[in-house]
Amino acid sequence: MSTRDRIISAAAAMMQEGAPRLSVRAVAARAGVGASTLRHHFPTQRDLVNATLTATYDAAMPDERIRETSMPPRERLRECLRRLLDPFNTPTEARDVWTNLLRTFAAAEADEKTRAAYDVLVEHAERRIQAWLAILEEEGVLSPGDNARRSDFLLTVVDGLSIARALPPNDQRLEDETKTLAFAVDAVFEVAIPARPAA
Repeated sequence: MSTRDRIISAAAAMMQEGAPRLSVRAVAARAGVGASTLRHHFPTQRDLVNATLTATYDAAMPDERIRETSMPPRERLRECLRRLLDPFNTPTEARDVWTNLLRTFAAAEADEKTRAAYDVLVEHAERRIQAWLAILEEEGVLSPGDNARRSDFLLTVVDGLSIARALPPNDQRLEDETKTLAFAVDAVFEVAIPARPAA
């Protein structure tokens, strides 16, 4: 594993464990490198967060699933959205992740760096959802439309479900979550959202 990959792996592990921020010293120590080495690969904290989130999303949510045309398109999109809720494989681990993220980002005293990290997280999720929608459009199974608005809607639904993930679990939750995702995906396929006119 390269030094850069070791740094990203360390940062991803800390993020999964709910570290409030990825400080250079803490990540460097976890990766077994010096702070100057980390800065060589990631000059700013935002560069580090961006690279870590990109690697996490790419590993947890590869785009191949959305391209499996043997499956109905709505089912493919539902499965991809479910991966946003289960970025670390199991529902139990996902609950821990969402609890830590909610605790970190919903804190009233969250500082500028924490808010910036949250913005990066949202940007990555939005880009990923818009890419999925664009793939479905190119196939001709989703009507052309405003994918930014569609993505915003779907991400709002996922955000609500992620908050529910952080709350005490109940036996009905997963079934209700599946129905909610299906309803949201149906809305995207059935409600026409015209593309915005070019400026």
